[in-house]
Amino acid sequence: MNTMYSQYVEHMQRIADIRYSSAILQWDQETYLPKKGAEIRGRQLSTLSELAHSMFTGSEMSDILGKLEIVDLDPMQQRNVELTREDFERQKKLPTEFVGKLSQAINRSFHKWIEARAEDNFAIFAPFLHEIVALKRIEAEYIGYAEHPYDALLQEFDKGSTVAQLDAVFNSLKAPLKNILDSITNSPQVNDQFLKQHFDKSKQWEFGMAVIRDFGFDFESGRQDISEHPFTTSFNSRDVRLTTRIDENDLSNMTWSCIHELGHGLYEQGLPVEQYGLPLGEAASLTIHESQSRLWENHIGRSLLFCRKYLPLLKQFFPEQLGSVDSLQLYKAINKVQPSFIRTEADELTYHFHVMIRYELEKALISDQLQVADIPAYWNEQYKKMLGIDVRSDKTGCLQDVHWSHGSFGYFPTYSMGSFYATQFYRTALNDVAMNTSTLDTDPILNWLKLNVHSRGRQFSSDELCQQVTGEKLNIQYFLDYLLDKYRNIYNF
Repeated sequence: MNTMYSQYVEHMQRIADIRYSSAILQWDQETYLPKKGAEIRGRQLSTLSELAHSMFTGSEMSDILGKLEIVDLDPMQQRNVELTREDFERQKKLPTEFVGKLSQAINRSFHKWIEARAEDNFAIFAPFLHEIVALKRIEAEYIGYAEHPYDALLQEFDKGSTVAQLDAVFNSLKAPLKNILDSITNSPQVNDQFLKQHFDKSKQWEFGMAVIRDFGFDFESGRQDISEHPFTTSFNSRDVRLTTRIDENDLSNMTWSCIHELGHGLYEQGLPVEQYGLPLGEAASLTIHESQSRLWENHIGRSLLFCRKYLPLLKQFFPEQLGSVDSLQLYKAINKVQPSFIRTEADELTYHFHVMIRYELEKALISDQLQVADIPAYWNEQYKKMLGIDVRSDKTGCLQDVHWSHGSFGYFPTYSMGSFYATQFYRTALNDVAMNTSTLDTDPILNWLKLNVHSRGRQFSSDELCQQVTGEKLNIQYFLDYLLDKYRNIYNF
């Protein structure tokens, strides 16, 4: 290996060591941290974020990149350097003290979000969110943008994503999604009440663990825990942490959050470990990350084959609750379409109205057209307008998502865009691999994803990867056709 490239790898991996040490503290913060430890934890996270930022944007990195740009490298090495240069130029625009200040604000905000949810009172969270929004507006100005300040923040999650692109996609979806929803509304509703009985927490946990183990999650390279909001984090491809939450009066809550986070976890475990700390050891984008979670959650986890395979196991755990239920009843119940309050529990159709509401809200906040104090009223108005429901609680309304307390403005569009990529990937996978259509065998799908998505790391952007994998750029018609076919069969319209 070229001596200068070796120096680059060593420097990048030392930065990764710091960043992933910070990630461990963040994971602990959301799972096991004692309440009184929050303040000092914020200091620790701020120190590590400043240190990593300083090392990444400092003169040593600048010197290394400058020298590497005139050295002969193989294509993979060259791509790592190109991507690092892009990241360097973006991060260089952010002063180190600003990075530390944002980290501290995020820590305070997260703990106040927890408190606000417990009290069902947005006002507790509002001043801390106001600070985050002000800092994200400043960040957008530091980074720069051509048309909309939100564009600058979108780049953190999906390079090349813009308001213009997202507006075009969402605007083209609203009418077709509304037409499908209207057809379902005018059809007899399916029964899902058997999912709303009492289901013991420990038995739900055992079932969820069994499913994600069957689907290929390596528990020698990861684990699962409980958190306020389900999430996945990774410290390297050999140490991936999933979290879930359990509602003893709703079987769906844990089961499909487990499968959703499993998709993230499998992606992280499939990234090339030899590229640790380098761009090619990272996910292509957060949009592609969401494509993996949505693929496993919906195309596999909400399939009739899933119900046929796992209903017998569910009956072993819950014979009284599910003894008379058959696989077709379960399939219809877990795919019931009905406007609801909680995004993470929403069906595949109305889910995207949840995302669009948050997207429009974030755009307005970052462009200073909406103030933090006005979020509850705006939120409730949009839910009434787009989903026809009356929000009566901050906890089931504007306090339900953890993302703003993390400063993750620009993340929400990845959920919908990831769903669209997921459909296109899954359709291609079914054409490429020999699948047994009489039973659920996920190994061929996982192996296909490892080869075509996971192992490529960040070599391609979202659209480039889609072109490489499916032979064309993102085409949302696949998603619309999938929804129409699925719900026509369930609702007979």
